[in-house]
Amino acid sequence: MFVFNDCTMDTRVLREAATLQQAGHTVTIMARPRDLLATEGNRETLDSGVDLIRVPVPQKWRLRLSMARYPWRSWWRIRLRVIRDLRRPPMGWIEIPAVGLLALLLLPWVILAGGIYLVLRALGRGKARGGDVLNLFIRWKFSIIGWGKDAARAAPEADFYHGHDLTGLPGAIEAQKRSGGIVVYDSHEVFLESGLYAALPGWVRRVLGRWERGWMRRAAALVTVNRGLEAELTRRYGPERVVVVYNCPPRWTPPDPRPDHLRRVAGIPSASPVVLYHGGFTPDRGLLPLARAMLEPGLEGAHLVLLGFGPMRERLEEEAADPAYGGRVHVVPGVKPDVLNEWVSSADVGAMPNQPANLNERLSTPNKLFESLAAGIPVVLSDFPERHRIVMDDPDGPLGAVCDPTKPEQIALALRSVIERPPEEREALRRRCLEAAHERWNWETEGAKLVGLYEDLVGAAAREDGEGS
Repeated sequence: MFVFNDCTMDTRVLREAATLQQAGHTVTIMARPRDLLATEGNRETLDSGVDLIRVPVPQKWRLRLSMARYPWRSWWRIRLRVIRDLRRPPMGWIEIPAVGLLALLLLPWVILAGGIYLVLRALGRGKARGGDVLNLFIRWKFSIIGWGKDAARAAPEADFYHGHDLTGLPGAIEAQKRSGGIVVYDSHEVFLESGLYAALPGWVRRVLGRWERGWMRRAAALVTVNRGLEAELTRRYGPERVVVVYNCPPRWTPPDPRPDHLRRVAGIPSASPVVLYHGGFTPDRGLLPLARAMLEPGLEGAHLVLLGFGPMRERLEEEAADPAYGGRVHVVPGVKPDVLNEWVSSADVGAMPNQPANLNERLSTPNKLFESLAAGIPVVLSDFPERHRIVMDDPDGPLGAVCDPTKPEQIALALRSVIERPPEEREALRRRCLEAAHERWNWETEGAKLVGLYEDLVGAAAREDGEGS
């Protein structure tokens, strides 16, 4: 498997690898260090028996890019070189004319590049919409694809190469080129419609889309995370075979009595309802509208816990400190995956009002949805098609409520529809969520689909070998 992160908290990758290992395959994950600038990797064997090899991301291109785009920075290096040579007579003194000639040759480019830089800054056009397009392509060429080549060289020879997301797929393709085998593409989202990529100019996404389509043609199967993504990726790329594997945790039964971690760590009174968001603190998750929903009538006694980490943490702490909330919004550090179920089960409702910022958000089914159901708590979430189908169209009855995530008053109404129920109805709703998780939304069911896919691919490969012989 190839994944362009450190794989420490990537539950889908770790869960898939462990499941295939348990099914009798020998699995190695090729990842990168957490620090993108790290120059050394490492290797470890996980408790599941899976080998995890972290390969550093190539670095030399960064210096070369900086020298090419900002050549005046190289003058500092030249100055330091001259000072060093002056201190090393006589050989150092002999080198000084050569260094001076280099500086002279660089001068025209320094003047030209500096002028372009100053003009673009003055016009406010130094960056294209969605980021610096040139830097993006350079990063793909040398950082992502370059890492894929290094990871493929470091990977053991295998029968299958499983690329996670568009950033992991080049490594799988490169490994296949080196030693044969079969590629499987695991697309966790519509990659080019997410985050930074959704804001890029259309022509840039079309170029990257052609790359993705070309790489996908080499894959024997596409694995993705829900039906909406299956339909969209099939429309775009027409893969030969698609298998949907939802990001569900294993079956779990809450202890009796349930843990009360959230109230304890946040100092919440025992009688107060607890609304929980857990996961990454990023702008598209709707965390500020969720916090402001707590100011709406009817939620005066409820508390919101934001359990997680991410770039919005400081902004959320500032929001929580606003006297208007009366200390009812709490920002709490995230917890390890092996204890997450207990923490989630101590809430009364799980909230995930992702914003309709891009196609990927509208099609997504977040891990926290299934983690909430696994812990037996109802959910309030954005009224997007795939989420609506899972939560509102459950055969045994709704598993929570949906809302317009852009309006705090609508989020508040959905929360109230859950927490204002009589105690016996709330308990029945909890049981229904837990039963849905045990019967439908669990890794035992979803992991079997992945194992079945590989059994089919192994069988197909064996038949081809037999026909060839």
